[in-house]
Amino acid sequence: MVIVLKKDISTSEKENIKSLLAARSLKINELKGEESTVFAAVGKLAMDVREVEVLPGVEKVIPISKPYKMASREFKPENSIVEIPNNRGQIIRVGGSRLVAIAGPCAVESRQQMLDAAKAVSASGATMLRGGAYKPRTSPYSFQGLGEEGLKYLKEAGEKYGLPVVTEIVASEYIPVMKDYVDVYQVGARNMQNFELLKRLGALGKPVILKRGLSATIEEWLMSAEYLLSSGTDKVILCERGIRTYEKATRNTLDLSAIPVLRSMTHLPIIVDPSHALGVRDKIPPMALASIAAGADGIIVEVHCHPEQALSDAAQALYPAQFDKIMRDIESLAPVMGKEVAHIRSVDSQKKANAEKITHKKPICVFSGMKGAYAEQAIENFFEDSVEAQTVDSFDEIFQAVVDGKADYGMVPIENSTAGSVYNNYDNLTRYEDISIVGALTLRIQHSLLAVKGASLETIKNVYSHPQGLSQCSNFLKSQKWNAVDTVSTATAAALVAEKKSTENAAICNARNAKIYGLEVLKEGVQNEQNNYTRFVVIAANHIEEPVKQWGEQKPNMASFVFTTKNEAGALYDALGVFKNASLSMNRLESRPIAGKPWKYWFYCDVVIPSECENPVEMITAFSENLKKVAEDVRILGIYAE
Repeated sequence: MVIVLKKDISTSEKENIKSLLAARSLKINELKGEESTVFAAVGKLAMDVREVEVLPGVEKVIPISKPYKMASREFKPENSIVEIPNNRGQIIRVGGSRLVAIAGPCAVESRQQMLDAAKAVSASGATMLRGGAYKPRTSPYSFQGLGEEGLKYLKEAGEKYGLPVVTEIVASEYIPVMKDYVDVYQVGARNMQNFELLKRLGALGKPVILKRGLSATIEEWLMSAEYLLSSGTDKVILCERGIRTYEKATRNTLDLSAIPVLRSMTHLPIIVDPSHALGVRDKIPPMALASIAAGADGIIVEVHCHPEQALSDAAQALYPAQFDKIMRDIESLAPVMGKEVAHIRSVDSQKKANAEKITHKKPICVFSGMKGAYAEQAIENFFEDSVEAQTVDSFDEIFQAVVDGKADYGMVPIENSTAGSVYNNYDNLTRYEDISIVGALTLRIQHSLLAVKGASLETIKNVYSHPQGLSQCSNFLKSQKWNAVDTVSTATAAALVAEKKSTENAAICNARNAKIYGLEVLKEGVQNEQNNYTRFVVIAANHIEEPVKQWGEQKPNMASFVFTTKNEAGALYDALGVFKNASLSMNRLESRPIAGKPWKYWFYCDVVIPSECENPVEMITAFSENLKKVAEDVRILGIYAE
């Protein structure tokens, strides 16, 4: 059973619950989450849940019927995300909206081999480095690995390129020698039901990749995961690697149907190993893509710079060029699945961050467009002189630059009082789980018509601006009958007009662009509404070890969420009732389609935190927990000051 504890439970009440459970020979695991603390009680003997429900400090009890308790969806309805830090201050997340790639040779053969492999796979987009130091081989005469020497080579190569290392553990007696080198333990197919090994690994509390046994059923696989979870770790990643069937065309039969089946049964993240399933390098790429299309959270593949010289599994080792092609194809496929590919922050960005700490150099805030854009003015208004503003070419690049560590902040327009929502950025906020909103501001938008010297309203034939700018000035444009041309930003429009040097062209943008690009203001205030405002949000990464939580010292007065509703009558009504009961004023509610899930929608909402609230973070966290009782996939995008 799962026992959810009240937030204000006392130490004595907690000990009383433990004593009762222990007296019934139940094993207890205490799991502390961001929003609640639970006891997972498992054992051979059944117990009437009513005996526990009446105890002081207990909020509710959830009985679990599955033989695998802690691995079940009943135990944890939302997907688990396993977090693995690297040596660049970044947290690699397996699960959620990110796709990860683990790559490297089957076996560690030499120091240079590992350095070459790590360089190649990191350049192509791998987020972790694999390599076997101890090799369980069918033949006792085959290469058995380099042991601790191999672990040292593996760790050195991983740290040089910012890649956490993954290696297989073949017996529990190797734990003492491996613990200082390994970031993620891999349990191979032959050891899936080595329960004593699983219990000892679970007690370490470190991430474990659990491969499916050669002939294991899905339930047997989950029962093995239960050994790890019940022994102390909550960082378990399932890996489908093919099962043994009568088919001889491939090494094993890759059971991709296991992925959607597992999604309904367990909250654990799932990756796929097509290398061991297929056994032939040329057949691996299509199945790697098929794994992602089936819903896997990532892949683990074997890559060797010189496969013909490999001492283990030479036939299935990919050339670096093949792996690079796979990663480029996954980058293209990811948006179709509503996901993004995880990337390691470059060493240059890490050096930049370290140098800034030493030299006190200004942080970087990126915006879409060119110098003179309204977003640049928003940066000046929000940060004053505390950051350096830099440009990128699109809204998507703002998010990617912040995730990759190329920028500390991003300034993102979210809605305009006249033209409405910037839907692309609502979608980006749901796609990029590694991003949080850390601030916001509203900027008055005053559009002007700019052109080169000598131009007039009569000479103009083409007017350039961002689609939002054109929409916000639609009344003025209708009276002129000009040809409207979309640009990346309003400032980009000014730059284009200046470059073309023709009196037939004009730009709708901020009047400050006239000085920047050598243009003249033909007409000011051409927007439909004089009270025209754009709301910007400031974003920062949350997948680094010291993420920016809040800009400045102002008390948070806003919070943003996304959530989905259950497929039942009155589901949205019930969710909105939670907002009413919490006395939270909602000033924004948007619905956006979820990629890959027809007729399923995210609901984005902004709420105002009451000024009398003493602890906004605690209040919003508690509210989120209540919302989860009636809604699905609730995510706090940010608790911030506006």
